[in-house]
Amino acid sequence: MQIVISGSIAFDYLMHFPGRFRDHLIPEKLDSISVSFLVESLSRERGGSAANIAYSLGLLCEHPILMGTVGMDFADYRAWLEQHGVDLSAVREIPGVFSASFFANTDSENNQIGSFYTGAMAYSNGYKMAEALSGKPDLMVISPNDPRAMAQLVDECCAMAVPFMFDPSQQVIWLDADVLQHGTECCSILIVNEYEWEMIAKKTGLQRDRLASEGKTLIVTHGGEGSHIYAGGEHFHVPVFPVTTVADPTGVGDAYRSGLLKGIASGFDWTLCGQIGSLAAAYVLEHVGTQNHSYTLQEFVARFRTVFDDQGALDAWLK
Repeated sequence: MQIVISGSIAFDYLMHFPGRFRDHLIPEKLDSISVSFLVESLSRERGGSAANIAYSLGLLCEHPILMGTVGMDFADYRAWLEQHGVDLSAVREIPGVFSASFFANTDSENNQIGSFYTGAMAYSNGYKMAEALSGKPDLMVISPNDPRAMAQLVDECCAMAVPFMFDPSQQVIWLDADVLQHGTECCSILIVNEYEWEMIAKKTGLQRDRLASEGKTLIVTHGGEGSHIYAGGEHFHVPVFPVTTVADPTGVGDAYRSGLLKGIASGFDWTLCGQIGSLAAAYVLEHVGTQNHSYTLQEFVARFRTVFDDQGALDAWLK
């Protein structure tokens, strides 16, 4: 199954300030603020929703095609993703600019001051599926990206009858009601978290029960409560996979999508797809950073069977 993951490819620059931001702010002077914080640590992490999904899908021995735009600083990141089975033939490098980057400074109370540099991601608008790919994929994933690029890909998929998973995620805020409604009604699968679904419902007037009764596949994640999958007129609740430790929730949703996509590519039922997603998410939750986890298929299957019963279905992966 040829799966294309479109969306953001970025770097996260994570800093830690050992004090409290509020101790250095003067309330009556916030209209002319000028502060600087001396940080004790800095790490550069690989990130971006599409790249995160593609990385974990590569760990699961799929070979997804990553589609997006990057900057002149992408060489090491490219090598990393290729090493983990990701096809980068649809990644376009933009000369003279840096890749999208998130700069975050977190204090001792977990308050955070962040800035996002769009960089090369802005050039994804106008980068069409017809240019990036040699043929029609079996499934396109439209994950968070430049909002104009997301709207364009929705239109392309609809016009070309390409099945797609619509994953607006944090861009729900910036996508207008028409794009959200068009994407939801045209997609094969809509996946969001509970808060994002409520925002879509508020913007568009769409109702969960109506979509479910019409046979739309809707997947809503609920954090520690697991996920709810509405498909074929049925409702499936999938619990989270228990973890050994909670290190960092960043990227957990992306990993869930990877596991879900692996299950879909394998032709499994929705319950099993969701359970695979739950375990894939657990690996990320146990690590700091979105691409610092690893496992073999054998290790994944063995751990899966400590909690869930696949009735032998995962044996097909091990042949």
